[in-house]
Amino acid sequence: MIPSRYTNVLFALILSGIMSCIVSGISILRNAGFVDGVFRLWMEAWLPSFAVSFPLVLILAPLTRRLVAVLVR
Repeated sequence: MIPSRYTNVLFALILSGIMSCIVSGISILRNAGFVDGVFRLWMEAWLPSFAVSFPLVLILAPLTRRLVAVLVR
């Protein structure tokens, strides 16, 4: 089991992984369609996207929480 102090990092890891996978998949399918090797193309697009999105989620999540706190009563 993972200690609870890693909750935010684990959340960012899972969220960025899922979101970057979905977005890159949609992008690849829209541009290439269901061609031979589409899964390879998807993974080649997803891995760099995930590498960028994970640190961005870590940085942007606290800022987003603050912005939401300002916008809601």
